[in-house]
Amino acid sequence: MAATRLDGRVERGNQTRRLVLDRAARIASVEGLEGLSLGRLAKELELSKSGVFTLFGSKEELQLATVEAARTIYTDHVVRPVLEAPAGLARVVRLCDRWLAYSEERVFPGGCFFFSVAAEFDARRGRVHDSIVQARTAWSAFVTRTLEEALHSGELAPDTDIPQLAFEVMALLEAANADSLLHDEEQPAGVGPYRRARRAILGRLAGAAADPSALPVAAD
Repeated sequence: MAATRLDGRVERGNQTRRLVLDRAARIASVEGLEGLSLGRLAKELELSKSGVFTLFGSKEELQLATVEAARTIYTDHVVRPVLEAPAGLARVVRLCDRWLAYSEERVFPGGCFFFSVAAEFDARRGRVHDSIVQARTAWSAFVTRTLEEALHSGELAPDTDIPQLAFEVMALLEAANADSLLHDEEQPAGVGPYRRARRAILGRLAGAAADPSALPVAAD
């Protein structure tokens, strides 16, 4: 019975931790990681401040845990669905579509969580900065690897500069995210930032493709 009670407390603690981190990630996407505090989260979620402090211990630990929680959410909404597509240009197009949907659907209310906190911590140093860099580096490596698969399959021209193409694709995705946040209003069909970014990326991929007519989805 003692073991059962212990298991129950552990599970309740895990549930509370998930609840706090979900709210923390949502807040940080809008207000930044500096906008987080153990007291604020306890008050908003109607939890014991001492209980929340026990879970994290300090603001820095809360920030680090929030970055990791956001990374898990990002993986679930972007990375895993991308891997369902076959390697090659189909997967590259899927990557772009999933990222744009992740931003447009406001999985985080402030758009892309990592775009937001990277701007907050890019000129700082420390553990939180390093955690954000690690997450961003992993994403960049994933985009690069996805493009390299298309190159090795023969779907991209042999002379394609993969690091340059990866940079351009990510820049266009983030530009759509930033523009949609800055101009948060209805726009005429076909001219919104997400449509423009998608069209630009597909055009760039068509230019790099070994056979542009084989691109999975034509630019609209």
